Amino acid sequence: MPAPACFVGIDVAKATLDVAARPSGEHWSAPNDEAGIRALVARLQPLAPALIVLEATGGFETATVAAVAAAGLAVVVANPRQVRDFARATGQLAKTDALDAQVLALFAERVRPEPRPLPDAAVQALDAFLTRRRQLLEMLTAEKNRLGFAAAPVRRDITQHIRWLERRLRDVDGDLEQAIHASPVWRAKEDLLRSVPGVGPVVSRTLLGELPELGTLTHKQIAALVGVAPRACDSGTLRGKRMVWGGRAPVRAVLYMGALVATRHNPAIRAFYARLRAAGKPAKVALVACMRKLLTILNAILRTGTPWRPLGAGATS
Repeated sequence: MPAPACFVGIDVAKATLDVAARPSGEHWSAPNDEAGIRALVARLQPLAPALIVLEATGGFETATVAAVAAAGLAVVVANPRQVRDFARATGQLAKTDALDAQVLALFAERVRPEPRPLPDAAVQALDAFLTRRRQLLEMLTAEKNRLGFAAAPVRRDITQHIRWLERRLRDVDGDLEQAIHASPVWRAKEDLLRSVPGVGPVVSRTLLGELPELGTLTHKQIAALVGVAPRACDSGTLRGKRMVWGGRAPVRAVLYMGALVATRHNPAIRAFYARLRAAGKPAKVALVACMRKLLTILNAILRTGTPWRPLGAGATS
């Protein structure tokens, strides 16, 4: 009989990697450094795992994922909440690194999430700039809030920090601009995205860095990936309620602002929003629907390579 398929879970911490394999039950640990990752890959290759699953851990998993993928092994970076919900559903309430690795291996075996192509180095660099930009904006907001009720002795210090953060934000925006314009492919994609009314530089660059799948999936798949696809919440006497959750929060945040602008300046989105409001839809529900429609338009534009054209001129809307 053929040997059963092997599934591997890797729990990533800052200093260590805990690894579990199913159905053999094998378990080991390795340091989360260059030598440890090389040893991990060397040990995984003879196992020829059908799938390896790790959780997103804020960047600690990046080097491991890159090394495993470079070795030609199928790897998925799973949403931690999805994995934790799976653990609870299987009765696994305790939480240690070794147990988490076993849960990830079981998740790989039972759920079998589909591996996606990993972003290349240029996309990862763009994503790093975008992440840093968000961090600077968060720090700016926090400092401006503190300035509003700060005591006189510290107001000067906070003001100076705000000015420094604003300079760093301008520098990061410049780095983003340079990264986009250094690539002819990205320039062409940004031009296509920016042709749509409501899509500015922040929206287009976030989509390029955080949503590289845009233009390669169907409109339903891309909506589910971002987290703007309505999901059924029917239970008991509750019927017909639909909600959106999950997906990529940074993309949803910029899509929200893009859709808000588009309801005023994009004729297709403006008419769609007005039609939903006239039908009695709450403003927030109508705006989320506009986010999904805007995403669908952008997905079609990148897939076909056709820029936006106004209604009546053959636009994709």
